[in-house]
Amino acid sequence: MHNPAVPAPPAAAAAEPQAWAVCLCAQWCGTCREYRPVFDALEHKYPGVRFVWLDVEDQAEVAGDYDVETFPTLLVADSAGVRFLGPVLPQASVLERLLQRLGEPPAGAALDPEAPALLARIRQACASGAGDGA
Repeated sequence: MHNPAVPAPPAAAAAEPQAWAVCLCAQWCGTCREYRPVFDALEHKYPGVRFVWLDVEDQAEVAGDYDVETFPTLLVADSAGVRFLGPVLPQASVLERLLQRLGEPPAGAALDPEAPALLARIRQACASGAGDGA
């Protein structure tokens, strides 16, 4: 399991990943703590996806103005942009379905207008080693 203390990314992770799976969470949230091992296990199953565990309180500068109302909240993105941003049931099958749909044409669902800016802050933080808690 990864240290949630936001280490610098390993050299192999320096290249831009094909896709992103970001869990927006809080340390005090029991559901998030229970979901963490599930989230971490999927990282090994999807090597082309950059998994990031982002504590929105500890890393408030990365979360920015995005207000997480329900934990856990996931952001899933690929080269086409943000595909999903919202609360999810803390089950592996939910995230797996989202990841399996990457690469398909976007469904046209309305996303939070803050989603692209949030993804940009996460990418920038991970590139500098300041936002990758996973």
